[in-house]
Amino acid sequence: MGALATKNQGDPAAIAKDTSEHVLVSWSAQAGLKPLVITGGQGSWLHAGERRILDFSSGLINVNLGHGYPSVVRAIQEQAEKVCYVTPSFAEESRAKLARLLAEVTPGDLSKTIFTTGGSEANEHAIKIARLYTRRHKILTQWRSFHGQSQGAMTLGGDNRRWAAEPGITGVVHFLNPDPYRSVFGADVDKALAHVEEVIWYEGPEYIAAILVEPIPGTSGVLVPPDGYLAGLRGLCDKYGILLMFDEVMTGFGRTGRWFGADHEGVVPDVMTFAKGVTSGYVPLGGAIVSEKIAKYFDDHVLWVGSTYSGHPLACAAGAASLAAYRDDGIIDRGARMGEKLLAQLRKLAERHPSVGDVRGRGLFAAIELVKDRGTKEMLERWNGPTQALAGALRAALMQRDVYVFCRWNMLFIAPPLVVTEDELAFGVKAVDEALEIADRYAATGRLS
Repeated sequence: MGALATKNQGDPAAIAKDTSEHVLVSWSAQAGLKPLVITGGQGSWLHAGERRILDFSSGLINVNLGHGYPSVVRAIQEQAEKVCYVTPSFAEESRAKLARLLAEVTPGDLSKTIFTTGGSEANEHAIKIARLYTRRHKILTQWRSFHGQSQGAMTLGGDNRRWAAEPGITGVVHFLNPDPYRSVFGADVDKALAHVEEVIWYEGPEYIAAILVEPIPGTSGVLVPPDGYLAGLRGLCDKYGILLMFDEVMTGFGRTGRWFGADHEGVVPDVMTFAKGVTSGYVPLGGAIVSEKIAKYFDDHVLWVGSTYSGHPLACAAGAASLAAYRDDGIIDRGARMGEKLLAQLRKLAERHPSVGDVRGRGLFAAIELVKDRGTKEMLERWNGPTQALAGALRAALMQRDVYVFCRWNMLFIAPPLVVTEDELAFGVKAVDEALEIADRYAATGRLS
């Protein structure tokens, strides 16, 4: 078996063959898939042998520090030499250090963390924590949201990926998002909050454990809420004795130009979930950090959550090094400056393409929404529709130009690493500009080619 395992090691053709024959690729029908073989990465670039591809969406909007950040790689190596696994019931240095650093950089009095292996599990834990603490059952979330792929997390989201998992868990109630471009509320924060309060009345505040939202819903379209919305949710939760929980899996760790999406309004949630950028994707890690009040409750009440890999030392070492890099290397401020440049370039680009209905974002977290007609805002490819032909065509056109962009239905998600340079921004935006000719043609003729 040893000889078989090392045969053709590093050979792209062999890797592609093994992938095709033995790997199930998520969210995809498997026939015909031909994933590109990635052999390395550095900074904002992926390597496929001699070919270099600009990672213009930071993987799945998680490689915030770019690929191969030296101090994070070194921390993982040093931890591996020291100890690779410690059961969660023991104390361990990297776990304790990361938990302390999180308490220092998260908003307000968030102080204690339960670690997980990713965002889905973090949101599952948040549900349990809210229900245990309040002794209530219902969780309110937004229709346009995604909170993970496990049964409970999938039910929380309104994304169509939940359909295959239905019926989901009980007690989840959705409400409408404020989307200044498309929603019935427009940019009217008072109407959006009045809608949430009406749902609270219908559901009975005494039965509602928590409201859980992404500060900026991510894969639903980078929906930047109107100013005051997050603060208004905080006010409603305080009024009715409901916990406020923020899913910062995608918006955390500098992605929006601040440490967290909550920081733009100075709002402090009772529970915050995180993943992705906490290690820049180098090792799987997530968690839920809770307020001092909630943490104190579990001093003498059992916390009925946990997993074998909670606070895995390799992951926590990567997390601690990542937080140090964000803090000490000026990464977040740099990302904010580059985000302003990115959004300015994308908005200028939009003027040349009639298929672009909206460009929106915050920091290095931007989306382009494509429409058939700017006046009617009819979607160029329907959200939650049966196919993603447009997204596939755009993705392929961008890859032909050596730029990777996460495309979904009628949206492109532009979210390069926080270390992206001005030259790299220009390279990526030029490729997007050229690829959008496909969308313009599709809007005008209904043909992709």
